[in-house]
Amino acid sequence: MVFENLHEYLDALKKRGELIIIKDEVDPVYEMGHIADRLIKGKGPAVLFKNPKGSNMPVAMNLFGTKERTEFALNVESLDDLGKRVEELVNAEIPYNFWDKLRNIVKLKEFSKFIPKIVKEAPCQEVITDDVDLFKLPILKTWPKDGGRFITLPLVFTKNPLTGKQNCGMYRMQVFDKNTTGMHWHIHKDGAHHFRWYKEENEIMPVCVAIGADPITIYTATAPLPEDIDEMLFASFLRRKPIKLVKATLSDILIPAEAEIVLEGYVDPKEPLRLEGPFGDHTGYYSLEDYYPAFHVERITMRKDAIYPATIVGKPPMEDCFLGKATERLFLPIIKKILPEIVDINLPIEGIFHNFAFVSIDKQYPGHAFKVINTLWGLGMMSLTKIIAVFDKNVNVQDISEVIWRLGNNIDPQRDIIFTKGPLDVLEHASDLPFFGSKMGIDATKKWKSEGFKREWPDDIEMSEDVKLKMDKLLKKYWKEV
Repeated sequence: MVFENLHEYLDALKKRGELIIIKDEVDPVYEMGHIADRLIKGKGPAVLFKNPKGSNMPVAMNLFGTKERTEFALNVESLDDLGKRVEELVNAEIPYNFWDKLRNIVKLKEFSKFIPKIVKEAPCQEVITDDVDLFKLPILKTWPKDGGRFITLPLVFTKNPLTGKQNCGMYRMQVFDKNTTGMHWHIHKDGAHHFRWYKEENEIMPVCVAIGADPITIYTATAPLPEDIDEMLFASFLRRKPIKLVKATLSDILIPAEAEIVLEGYVDPKEPLRLEGPFGDHTGYYSLEDYYPAFHVERITMRKDAIYPATIVGKPPMEDCFLGKATERLFLPIIKKILPEIVDINLPIEGIFHNFAFVSIDKQYPGHAFKVINTLWGLGMMSLTKIIAVFDKNVNVQDISEVIWRLGNNIDPQRDIIFTKGPLDVLEHASDLPFFGSKMGIDATKKWKSEGFKREWPDDIEMSEDVKLKMDKLLKKYWKEV
């Protein structure tokens, strides 16, 4: 089912028995986050806080708190279905003749059904106020050492001033005062690229922040898309239905018409950066204080019945882990288009998606694993991956137990590990320098004589198929689990 907005999604969760509604007063400072953390760790339902302390606006949390709920939110039977949708795009062949061109035109016409629709009136602009007071919103503070309250599910819209193309990213926003927040866009993100251009040109940068949308649109803001791909077009493609956009009231930025709340304002590159943080982050550690631009909120628009959505991040598993797994499956076909020898990839939850990548390949020649490792380090946000380990095609890299077993048995550390240096995730705290440090690649494949391995490589211990089939039939008589 494709949801038009957050309200529809919450109603559907309620019907499925996956939403609890808490009517008691709960404080957005610590208390809501703790309840959400308990629910996530216990594989519990989403939650709607009807009576947040200090605000009359309900708060929704744990919207993507299990793999199954994330699949429901994204309208797929399995997260792998996301990758199948992308395959429609990456497997398109180059047209060599008239008939191929005609077929591609028909296909493009099919995709044209998903172009976002621009409307003149929208629910997100039912209420408009210039008397901005962010403290009237139930913005959360989730961990004891957080530097303040943070907006944790913002859809931040900026424009590339050179091309006019919009970008939508998700960057946390610390509330400094009633009309000012931080804008924590990492140096590798598109929002930061746009900011640097405005700074060079000494121009004010218009920014709009949508809080709350349909779940696919929320997810799309987290996906590391190439800069020239519009997130709202991609959201429409994933939805199989155009998203409705409306022009902001103070700029020409287009925002989701079905958003709950929209903050309209600007970032002034001429201003000094503001100290932001600390923040209990998805690494499970506090990200430290650092300097980021300030976002000035000039106007707030919202629905009459607005609901404030939020998330908590911290030691995994958290709900951002399930969004990350969705991205893993979404981009696997694109990676396989560049590296067709790849069978599967696992960016494990425990590795916070930029610490580990476990990759299985169909090994074809000596040194093949290192070729894959170095190529992956050259692909977009994969460049931030700290440790890449490559295995043979028969290894289930989704099984962490098997991965550790193969790592322990299949590598000689001096022979099979390479080190390099390059960019690291902004949240990486172990490197000597911020944003830059060492990376490790591990070849955990079976070693060949052509790679200098002179001993005999032992076979895996496996029972023969005929015995397994025969004994499975016998065991079914005595054990229902077979």
